[in-house]
Amino acid sequence: MPEAWSLTLDPLTLVIIGVAIGTYALRLGGLLLAERLPRRGPIAAGLERLPGIVLLALVVPAVADLGLPGLAAAALTAVTALATRNPLIAMVAGAGAIAGLRALGWA
Repeated sequence: MPEAWSLTLDPLTLVIIGVAIGTYALRLGGLLLAERLPRRGPIAAGLERLPGIVLLALVVPAVADLGLPGLAAAALTAVTALATRNPLIAMVAGAGAIAGLRALGWA
């Protein structure tokens, strides 16, 4: 006869379950909140620009930390983005510029 099943969860499993529940709750909350957000006006305009602002908040400190080589790579990224209208190509160009400058010992 098989032994009785017992359910024991280690702390790591509990953390993973908690993070999964939290992630789902945040996504569901975002979907429910999105219905209440204004579709026109200054708040809507600000929310449309939010992803670009967050990206700048992530990129500017890294560029400032690298100094002139970082500024050169950021400029190359911007020029590539404007020329190709393809963000993936622009990101590859910027990352390639930093990689090349680091290989040369300049960054």
